[in-house]
Amino acid sequence: MRRALAPRGLRSRIVLGFAAGALLVSVVLAGTTWLLARGYLLDQREALLTRQAFADANVLAGRLSTAGADVGEAVAELVPSGGADVIVRSGDSWYSSGLDAGARDVPAELRAVVGRGSAGTLRVDTADGPALLVGVPVDSADAEFYELAPLTELQQVLRTLAAVLAAGALVATAAGAAFGLWASRRAVQPLEQVAGAATRIAGGELTTRLPSTDDPDLLAIVAGFNSMVDALAARIDRDARFVGDVSHELRSPLTGVVTSVEVLAARRTELSPRADQALTLVQGELRRFRRMLDDLLELARIDGAPGTATTEVPLAALVREVLAACGRDPGLLVADPDEETVVAGDKRGLERAVRNLLDNADRHAGGTCAVHVHRREGTVVVSVDDDGPGVPAEDRERVFERFARGPNAARRSLPGAGLGLAIVAETARQHGGAAWCSAAPGGGARFSVSLPAVHR
Repeated sequence: MRRALAPRGLRSRIVLGFAAGALLVSVVLAGTTWLLARGYLLDQREALLTRQAFADANVLAGRLSTAGADVGEAVAELVPSGGADVIVRSGDSWYSSGLDAGARDVPAELRAVVGRGSAGTLRVDTADGPALLVGVPVDSADAEFYELAPLTELQQVLRTLAAVLAAGALVATAAGAAFGLWASRRAVQPLEQVAGAATRIAGGELTTRLPSTDDPDLLAIVAGFNSMVDALAARIDRDARFVGDVSHELRSPLTGVVTSVEVLAARRTELSPRADQALTLVQGELRRFRRMLDDLLELARIDGAPGTATTEVPLAALVREVLAACGRDPGLLVADPDEETVVAGDKRGLERAVRNLLDNADRHAGGTCAVHVHRREGTVVVSVDDDGPGVPAEDRERVFERFARGPNAARRSLPGAGLGLAIVAETARQHGGAAWCSAAPGGGARFSVSLPAVHR
């Protein structure tokens, strides 16, 4: 089974495009240059050798015009330039100026052309390499003159030129790839800025904006992005203010109702059993209502906070203080030394998160079994184990949503509005950490919060 290739990124595609374009252009230019140079050099060499062959043929004709001249001696006395060999046919006899050339090197097609009284040229391959064969009829001596000139030097020049052009094509391709890399960085840089700004905004830095630019192609993108962030920040601020205002406005009537109920509770002995039962129910609902208002105010504070504080807080000591303040057994804590569990954050918010984890174990399970505070791979993890029935795997993420309540809470009519764990998750996120739920080793559920540790 073939594995699907991972798609290339935008930067890689730009670099490959520039490199392929440079390679294509350089190959076309190099090939065209080589073909034109080869044709020109071959034409010039052929013209030169043809003139030389005619001159040598005239010399031979002059020598053979002397009475009693011997063709073999006349051919031997010829000294062609450039290492060429002379082949002469006189009647049925063949004469050559060298041992390496002879009648075998003269193709029949060129013999036929010269035999008809016309001069001709032909490129042939010899044992020493390519050569140019020029045939000239010598009518005055009733002979055929052939001059075989090697083209080895020209071939070496063409090979050198091809190597230079190929190297130039490779250099041009590398230059195109380098330019493509530079261009891709310039092209992707605005996208990286947008991605970085979006990441910071998602982390809660709502004051983040894209820097202004003079590029006319990016003006609309920058303006649109910044306008979107402005609208998002305004809406979040408006929603947080609305929740805070509603919560504050509800405090006054709630305080009045609580005071009235406390007055009634002080005279509980004068009430009938049915009225006493109703008063107990009202007191429970008021406690739940007050807790929900406190949670809403805390969420509004977290949502509207620009960032976390930088106070160094040892989580082990903080958990120990929360256990003591809540009247719980300090022996529940299993922790590393305080100096190993230091984090940077808002102490008040972290206390609230730990208290919510303990209250959640008390309300929705049989109580807190153990609290662990350990340093783990650059983070400090706080875990609260309970002895309840646990949380189903499909509900372990949902329990951290706002107003989410587990099935046990709904079935048993437990107090709470489902905001405690949401505050824990938001506090962890605001501090650069995370919150999650898992199964406790001894049964029940384990709620954990991890925060970045302070490096010392």
